Amino acid sequence: MGNSSVPVVQAAGALIWRVVGRRLEVLLIHRPRYDDWSWPKGKLDGDGESLPMCAVREVKEETGLSVLLGVPLPLVKYKLTDGRVKVCTYWAARQISDESHAIAPRGKIKDASKHEVDESRWVEARAARKLLTRSDDVEPLGALLDLWEDGLLDTWTVIVARHGRARSRSSWKGGEESRPLTPVGAKQATAIVPILAAYGVEEVISSPWERCVATVRPYLDASGLDLMTAPQLTETAAKQNRSGVRSFMGSLLGARHRPTVVSTHRPVLPIILTSISARSPYRLSKAIPDRDPYLRTGELLVIHMARRSSGKARLVALERQRGLEA
Repeated sequence: MGNSSVPVVQAAGALIWRVVGRRLEVLLIHRPRYDDWSWPKGKLDGDGESLPMCAVREVKEETGLSVLLGVPLPLVKYKLTDGRVKVCTYWAARQISDESHAIAPRGKIKDASKHEVDESRWVEARAARKLLTRSDDVEPLGALLDLWEDGLLDTWTVIVARHGRARSRSSWKGGEESRPLTPVGAKQATAIVPILAAYGVEEVISSPWERCVATVRPYLDASGLDLMTAPQLTETAAKQNRSGVRSFMGSLLGARHRPTVVSTHRPVLPIILTSISARSPYRLSKAIPDRDPYLRTGELLVIHMARRSSGKARLVALERQRGLEA
C-alpha cells in the first residue's frame, strides 16, 4: 500500500458518540449488502467535496443524524477487491439540532436506502469492539476511548481562516481596509462554506477589513449568522498592539465557546499561532505552522480544545483544511 501508483479511493466518516449516565456509547450501522457492522462512512461525491463535508453528509444519509465534527481520529486503509486502496478519514462527532445555523449551508441530504443501511444501533463503546466486523475499524475506536479516558473527548472548535486571495497592494488604489478579494479569492471563500458547516460553526468573527469579511461572507449568507468584527485583528492594530491579539485569542482558547471561525490576515498569524502554542503539548506544538506564510490563502487551521480535570484548557488536535487550491 506504499506504492504511490496504486489508485486510492478517498472516503470519510465519523464515530458518533454520546454519554448515557456514565457510559460512553457509539453509533454503529448495519449494511445488509455486506452483512457487516461498521461506522457510517462513504466516498467523496466527486464534485469537489471536502472530506469534512463528506463525513457529515454520509452520517446524515446513513443514520439520519446531523452532527458536528470534533477531534480527528486515525485513518483506516485497506485494499479493495479490484486492487485499489481505500483510505477512510474519521472524526469523533456529536449530534446537533437541525435548528443549528450550520445545517442550511450543507444543502439537501437524502436518506440512504434500506438496501444500503437497514439498522443503526447505539452500543457501549467497549462492547462495540466485538460487534465491529472489520478489525481495521477498531483503530479509530481505540483512539476515541483513549480520549474519553483522558477527559479530552468533549472539545470545542476554533477555526482560524487566512483570507482568500486578494488584489495586490500595488494594483489597488484604495485604502488597505477596502482592498478586495480577486475572483479566485471569492471562489475560495465559497469553497470553505461546507467545511465550516461540517464543524458546526455558529460564531463568525473577522477583522473588519474587506478581504477578511468577504472570506466569511458566503458562510454568513448561507447560515443566516451575524458577523462579529474584531478591530484588533487588522494588520495595523496587530502591529501596534500585539497583546490585543493575544488577549483575544486567549479568551477563545481558554473558555468554551460555540464552534467559531476567525478570519484574519497573514501578518497577524504569527501572534495567533504563539497563543495556540502556549496551550499545546509538545507533541502538537511541532504541528503548528512556524514559517511564513503560515497558512495559504483561503486555508483553515482547525483547533480542537478541551478542558483538563485541572481546569486548564489545552490543545487536543490540529487540522488544516482548504476548500479550493489556487
